[in-house]
Amino acid sequence: MKTPNTTSTREAWILCLILGIIMLNFPFLQIFNTDRSIFGIPILIFYFFIGWPISILVIILFVNRLQQEEDDKDESRDEEKP
Repeated sequence: MKTPNTTSTREAWILCLILGIIMLNFPFLQIFNTDRSIFGIPILIFYFFIGWPISILVIILFVNRLQQEEDDKDESRDEEKP
């Protein structure tokens, strides 16, 4: 049975965390802080309404993936015990 590689998943988790922090800091907020609007919603608010749920979705996906890897690791340990 193939053992899961949790290191790469954790590295991807850290990368997404850093990207999320960058997404909520000065350069990006200034880019979207304009007088324009989409469907009557200012672009900055629209950015938050889209970016925040996407960030939450990414977190949910990574947590589920880490839990699956832990469960697989526990199952492989159980199979190795006599």
